[in-house]
Amino acid sequence: MEFQSKNAQVASAKTDALILAVYENKTLGSGAQAVDAASEGAISAVLKHGDISGKPGETLILQALKGCPAKRIVLTGFGKHGDTSDGQFRKAIAAAFAAVKGTVAKDATLDLAELVVKNRDATWLTRQIVELGEAATYTFDQYKSKDNQKKIHFAKTTLCVADKASEKEIAAAVATGKAIAAGMSYTKDLGNLPPNVCTPTYLAEEAKKLAKAVEKLTVKIIDEKEMKELGMGALLSVSYGSAQPAKLIIMEYKGGKKSDKPHAIVGKGITFDTGGISLKPGPDMDQMKFDMCGAASVLGTMKAITDMKLPLNVIGVITSAENMPSGTASRPGDIVTTMSGQTVEILNTDAEGRLVLCDALTYIERYEPASVVDIATLTGAIIVSLGAHATGMFSNNDTVVEQLKQAADYTQDRVWHMPIWDDYQSQLDSPFADMANIGGPKAGSITAACFLSRFTKKYPWAHLDIAGTSFLGQPKGATGRPVPLLTEYLISQTRL
Repeated sequence: MEFQSKNAQVASAKTDALILAVYENKTLGSGAQAVDAASEGAISAVLKHGDISGKPGETLILQALKGCPAKRIVLTGFGKHGDTSDGQFRKAIAAAFAAVKGTVAKDATLDLAELVVKNRDATWLTRQIVELGEAATYTFDQYKSKDNQKKIHFAKTTLCVADKASEKEIAAAVATGKAIAAGMSYTKDLGNLPPNVCTPTYLAEEAKKLAKAVEKLTVKIIDEKEMKELGMGALLSVSYGSAQPAKLIIMEYKGGKKSDKPHAIVGKGITFDTGGISLKPGPDMDQMKFDMCGAASVLGTMKAITDMKLPLNVIGVITSAENMPSGTASRPGDIVTTMSGQTVEILNTDAEGRLVLCDALTYIERYEPASVVDIATLTGAIIVSLGAHATGMFSNNDTVVEQLKQAADYTQDRVWHMPIWDDYQSQLDSPFADMANIGGPKAGSITAACFLSRFTKKYPWAHLDIAGTSFLGQPKGATGRPVPLLTEYLISQTRL
């Protein structure tokens, strides 16, 4: 979608759809007041009759009003005037864009001056609007025949601003929002691809394509032969049962000073997860193509920060394999040696994400990173704990925790800080190896993070369990999270 800012009066805007704010207690936003005056009280009359109450997310479309050149008026509820929260604002904007998309309108206009959210400025409002607008018009229909592809007319949004001076600020916010939204769309595309297309090799090729377009981005692909030489027994154990070779993908973006330590993001890329010999149940197994959403979010974030030309050194790592059952697959009871030298007894081959991650987390030590954040659809247990609203966050460093919390609050790509106390570590005890790869039925997301923590002692680290937030079962599809969170976290490093 195209976005532009314009110093103009909203009541005189020539547009297919004019989005106006209405609030509870029959209160109008400033733009709605102007249109109401021009239309001789048409909007006040609608509120008086009770057709819309102003609750967050309510919408009502009015056709052309007298005195207003807009073809449609999209009245949108924003809650109590002066008391709109971040979540209510996002709900309202998403609903407004959905209403416009449901018509044949090609463009929409809204007035930034009439949108007020507690403790948020025009930059925040603009970034949210851009991201939500792109999300509203996102489609993934490349595998549908042409007759079944849905045409979306909505392609442009104009933001009316109060004065010429603010146009530059809004334009910068639009650019940032567009970069993040593009990264989210890229992440969604990768997650939504069928697993017979999106293999570890496909992800490696995507990383190469991204690097070709960016001068400061280079890519290295580590194949199974080199993995064996490096001693990555855990990662290799996952790919044993598949005809698809594992890939460790290293992307280096050198946007900062040569002397600056890099920040690393590491994504789990299981392109299809049957569970291996510990086979998953058949129903909903098709959704296991989304088990590479951590890897997809790394690619999406790298796209966002390179589009923005972020002045920071960043390493994006994707540790990718396919988890399949076969005569060569790993078995429950197998013991493997990780790159770190620690041994793992595999009690459940469906706990494979931590096995591919642990070797990548050891490999990243050679870069002496300033921080490492790994992203993985790691456990069903985190969905039981947090549902689809918040990502589970675990960390060995309070500074990283606070920075991720602040990024989550700003983007509304929420996280919840979970414990990795030593009390849980004993659940990973094995009589035959240094550790087991599962810790029993209790606190499954915590023991998974405890497992990873044993490979992250040499740098500040956080683990994001995105099993509940990176994709949805109904409606089915990848969400693009946590690209906003990761991107804002990296942006925040440039301010330090």
